[in-house]
Amino acid sequence: MADPEINPEFQRQVATRRTFAIISHPDAGKTTLTEKLLLFGGAIQEAGAVKARRATRHATSDWLEIEKQRGISVSSSVMQFEYEGQTINLLDTPGHQDFSEDTYRVLTAVDAAVMVIDAAKGVEAQTIKLLEVCRMRDTPIITFVNKLDREVRGPLEILAEVEDTLKIDCAPVTWPIGMGKTFRGVFHLLTDRLMRFTPGQSRYDKSAELIQGLDNPRLDELCPGEIDTLREEVELIRAAGSPFDEELFLAGMQTPVFFGSGINNFGVQEVLQALIDWAPPPQPRDGGARDVQPAESPFTGFVFKIQANMDPKHRDRIAFLRICSGRYRPGMKVRHLRMERELRIGNAQTFMANTRVRTEEAFAGDIIGIHNHGQLQIGDTLTDGERLAFKGIPYFAPELFCSARPKDPFKAKQLAKGLKQLGEEGAVQVFTTELGRLLLGAVGQLQFEIVAHRLSGEYNVDAVYDPSDIYTARWLSFPDEATRKAFFQREAAAVAKDVDGNPVYLASSKYNLALTEERWEHVGFRTTREHGEVLA
Repeated sequence: MADPEINPEFQRQVATRRTFAIISHPDAGKTTLTEKLLLFGGAIQEAGAVKARRATRHATSDWLEIEKQRGISVSSSVMQFEYEGQTINLLDTPGHQDFSEDTYRVLTAVDAAVMVIDAAKGVEAQTIKLLEVCRMRDTPIITFVNKLDREVRGPLEILAEVEDTLKIDCAPVTWPIGMGKTFRGVFHLLTDRLMRFTPGQSRYDKSAELIQGLDNPRLDELCPGEIDTLREEVELIRAAGSPFDEELFLAGMQTPVFFGSGINNFGVQEVLQALIDWAPPPQPRDGGARDVQPAESPFTGFVFKIQANMDPKHRDRIAFLRICSGRYRPGMKVRHLRMERELRIGNAQTFMANTRVRTEEAFAGDIIGIHNHGQLQIGDTLTDGERLAFKGIPYFAPELFCSARPKDPFKAKQLAKGLKQLGEEGAVQVFTTELGRLLLGAVGQLQFEIVAHRLSGEYNVDAVYDPSDIYTARWLSFPDEATRKAFFQREAAAVAKDVDGNPVYLASSKYNLALTEERWEHVGFRTTREHGEVLA
């Protein structure tokens, strides 16, 4: 078929969208930066107390009860707000490595990312993994070096480590003046002015002083101990550093670097402005059969996240859909390609963390929430009818396993239902053996703790979690039906099904896995599978 025509009105709307994720290693300050971007964008009036676990205020993006108790992010949040005529779709992701799959899924739905680095610790393990995922899609990256209000490593050392470890060219845009108790603000290298702020404020101070020019005598008056060092470093990086190149940034080859302190509002405004000025609007997407242009008229989108119980009172389940083209209107009908059926989207919503409003209109780049009664799964593609399949991030074979059984035998169905829903949203992988035994698979131990907490709080089910002797899991694919039947007969005790009904082999040891693969040389033993993929 011919490529659909570009709609001029949609093209104007798409140009005003910015959809990005914030990524980092745990405790680098990602959720704090999220709060401050919302604050500077006018979406909230006062930032939440991210670390004060007993405080009455919590981070807007940490809405799960366990996130408020522990002061960590374990679930991705979506927040939309307007800023300078642009519609901002901000996705906060879990920093903890045990929830990396949730972060990988989110990164398929964005057009850019902000990478937060702790100036004391530098580049950390999870940052490396997340940047590798971004690099798979050439996602443009803006870097924010955080916590300059503390005694940290020098900015030149941080830049060198980012370039050496992450293999990406750094282009400093702002530069810190001092650090710790002598931190005075940030100097903007492109506009040649210093932005001076007052520490310890949770509200945005619009009266912050701006000082033009590096030779301004006011600088010698305000920061006599730091100004000479600043002038030397600025001269050095202007002579030897890489100037910002927007084309290299959009290609994912260069990252503009901003320094500051999220908790004290230093440098946050500049990151937000960079997202408006430089981050790309929604880009074309690989739909399998063809590239989908964001401004074309036919509606397309894909589900990248499912969240159960955002409103515990109503036991709801929301499917998060990234719109790739066209326009959403209430009551519109779309084609659910996996189920080969028509689906009516009657009451889609947009989000400020867990606060939701009915949306009357949405375009490419926007994230909408669809009430889900089990018909939508991660990876599902919705279109006006055209057969497309947007590529997603795969499930990975779990590294840890345990079995689950209810303390109260009469709540077995509740446990199964809760685990099914949590499995569908990606909180944990759930396998059911041929004998009906429920097994949980996870990347890290913390996933099990979160699932137990949510089952108790959201589903009123207390369970017993027994360690399992399973070494690993492999998804199975068969060349024909006869092989499938023979395998199931011989290996029945080690076969299970995942939450989507796909067959899985549960190996008790590395030796057991190798032996089985050798015995069944024509059977596929896969370490990953695509979301929404149905295996033979």
